[in-house]
Amino acid sequence: MKVVCFAGYSGSGKTTLIERVIPEFRQRGLRVSTVKHAHHRFDIDYPGKDSYRHRAAGAFEVVVASDRRLALIREFEQETRLSVHALIARLDPCVDWVLAEGFKESDLPKIEVWRAATGESARFPLDPTVLAVATDAPASLPRPVRIPVLSLNDPAGVARWLLRGSERFDYRAS
Repeated sequence: MKVVCFAGYSGSGKTTLIERVIPEFRQRGLRVSTVKHAHHRFDIDYPGKDSYRHRAAGAFEVVVASDRRLALIREFEQETRLSVHALIARLDPCVDWVLAEGFKESDLPKIEVWRAATGESARFPLDPTVLAVATDAPASLPRPVRIPVLSLNDPAGVARWLLRGSERFDYRAS
């Protein structure tokens, strides 16, 4: 399994880039999983569905499955922060690539997704886990840039770069 983290500030385009890289990998016959960090409350279930009713009744976990899909919903009894490694451990180990979104403080190898328009400073000059930066404004990056600069608008190029150096992304749980 290979793992790369797409890290950047809100509004930088992480989700869009990932959703455009996934089909590039799939066209090459690769199995891809994703892990997404959410900074806020989120829900994949809603009132009126049986699974929601089970959770509302107090179930700790609800598994919903069909012949095409499985979802596990777990209610933590107290606020819990899972590491990206704990989340990856729950994935099918036969997947070829895991694309993690967020987790900018993790020790995973990263592509920083950076847009000048966000007004945020680039992280890569101080973060040795950032192996490349994907941007729509290379001229606005801090100088000197000692890592590859990828086009945010070229997901095929990002996928090619990842595949060319795939050994750097071999996952070892820490």
